[in-house]
Amino acid sequence: MSRPYLLPSFFNRPTLKVARELLGKFLIRKIGRKIITGMITEVEVYDGPNDLASHASKGLTERTKVMFGPAGYWYVYLVYGMYRMLNIVTREKGYPAAILIRGITIFNIRKSDFLILDGPGKVTKYFQISKSFNGIKAAPKSGLWIEDGGVTISKKLIAKNERVGVDYAGPFWAKKNWRFCMKYE
Repeated sequence: MSRPYLLPSFFNRPTLKVARELLGKFLIRKIGRKIITGMITEVEVYDGPNDLASHASKGLTERTKVMFGPAGYWYVYLVYGMYRMLNIVTREKGYPAAILIRGITIFNIRKSDFLILDGPGKVTKYFQISKSFNGIKAAPKSGLWIEDGGVTISKKLIAKNERVGVDYAGPFWAKKNWRFCMKYE
């Protein structure tokens, strides 16, 4: 049964609010007839041209133009020459902001177990996400989208932490608690 996918209007809101609400949503990837589905359990915010941890702090470039575009599009880039990073663009066109998908849990109902993808490189590898998704709208037609499965995560089950690997941005930006993840009690 298909669930409603998140429209650009969901992403065209304040980035921190969208990030918290992405927890419990489902990342969906269609490859031919195969569908890969996993619950988003960890995200990280990059918000605005002044955020020194964001690529957008360098201004509008060929690399960052997707972040300056409309909400609801994928921003995919390579780090360390080997890991793809999957981000969804937020806010209004012209304001550069995006949310990095850092963690996913894959549930296998038939086997009563699950797989935790605890890192953005693991997410893109498992979901077979290539650079070809960069600048593409998050929608079923593209083969990569986010759905609302009706799961709401209580605020008390959301941990806020510092972003990972952004010390280069200086203490003010590196110490922001803009990483959100689900707590398991």
